[in-house]
Parts: sequence; structure tokens; C-alpha cells
Amino acid sequence: MARVCEITGKRPRVGNNVSHANNKTKRKFYPNLHKKTFYIPEEDAWITLKVSTKALRTINKNGITAVLKKAVANGNILL
Repeated sequence: MARVCEITGKRPRVGNNVSHANNKTKRKFYPNLHKKTFYIPEEDAWITLKVSTKALRTINKNGITAVLKKAVANGNILL
């Protein structure tokens, strides 16, 4: 499975490790992902999503149904 947030679409980024001698080697910055189960009262169903912590904060603020509608509109998730 890819390390991609299903709500925001965050993916691993590429950067450099920089040593004290200023040597640069490639590395990846991974998003902070968690597997969470959410309850959707409109459908009376539970869904499991792989979401970043930023997406969790957005879900807590706006609600799961509003966030899912926006994610479907952006093409991040297929329902």
C-alpha cells in the first residue's frame, strides 16, 4: 500500500540529508499517517481510512461527511 493520505493526498517528499561536512545524500520525508476507523451516521456505516494528522484535525473541525465530500470532489478518494 502506498504511503498516501486518503483525505489530503499527502505523499512522501524527497529531500537531502545534510551532514556537518555539507555532504548531501537523498532521503524521503514521509507523511504522519494513521489508520483510523470513522463512523458515518448518514449511511450507518464504519469506514477505515489512512489519514494524516492534519486530516484528523480537519475531520474533528468540519466533520467526516463534509471532509469526505470534499475529498471525493478533489479526486483523492473514490466512493
